[in-house]
Amino acid sequence: MHPKLILPARLTPGSRVALVAPSGPLPESSDVARASENCRLLGLEPVVMPNCRKSWGYFAGTDQERLGDLSAALSDPAFAAVWCLRGGSGMSRIVSRLDFAGFARHPKVVVGYSDITVLLLALWTKTGVVSFHGPMARARLTDFSRDLLARLLGNAVAAGDLDRDAAGADAEPVVTIRPGTARGRLIGGNLSLLQTLIGTAYFPDLDGAILFLEDVHEAIYRIDRILAHLRLAGALDHLAGVAIGRVTEIPPSAGDEVFGLAGVWQEYFGALGIPVASGFPFGHIDSQWTLPVGVMAELDATNGRLTLLETAVA
Repeated sequence: MHPKLILPARLTPGSRVALVAPSGPLPESSDVARASENCRLLGLEPVVMPNCRKSWGYFAGTDQERLGDLSAALSDPAFAAVWCLRGGSGMSRIVSRLDFAGFARHPKVVVGYSDITVLLLALWTKTGVVSFHGPMARARLTDFSRDLLARLLGNAVAAGDLDRDAAGADAEPVVTIRPGTARGRLIGGNLSLLQTLIGTAYFPDLDGAILFLEDVHEAIYRIDRILAHLRLAGALDHLAGVAIGRVTEIPPSAGDEVFGLAGVWQEYFGALGIPVASGFPFGHIDSQWTLPVGVMAELDATNGRLTLLETAVA
């Protein structure tokens, strides 16, 4: 782990936010307008990067176009934040060409999830700067999502217990897989993207961490295989705890009825001797938590609570 946590500056009214699309193309013409409005509702000034409306196959522009926008947004001290418009695929193609030293000289808030997991974990691993696993800029933000996002990015105080009771239609019970309480740095993101970083310079040190995971469109047998890979790589050996969010839109596959997703979690996490719980409100859902990557947190798996113990911004 990094010996010193580096916090981006908190966002204040009028802070300039770069809107970028470093992965997949935007599916709707209204996405940029909605993202800009989301910024304004938070009291922020949106700046639409020049290439984010482009499309090149299943990417939002060529690698060079996406890299150019993202690099400029990360390194320019005029921007207080970088808010990704969507995930999809493509971040892994450009992450090695980012100027991490330039970002570290001017650390700022970076927000996104799904494919953006690659960016968040790379920033943490290479710089120790806290970033934010949270809603995309183009999302139709619920009050639940917007309130926590604003609180985390605009206030230099620890958020404390995260509310999971106001998630509305997206609420579901938190299930204890193994009871207990643990403290550690909150590190994780999309499960399949975490796997893609194994063996690279961007895979995070998970020793003593509270690992948080979510995913979408992954069959249960594929989730099993991903976790087996993580276990074979030793990534699960020294965790403090595991907080599992939502795994949504699971395509059916043969044999699902034998184990089910709950059985897979139990297989890989139940024997680790650490607190583990699933069903927290983050992932590919409308009402989702924003989780700061790298801050100290406490997981109470017995009672289904996650508490942020440190501020995420300065």
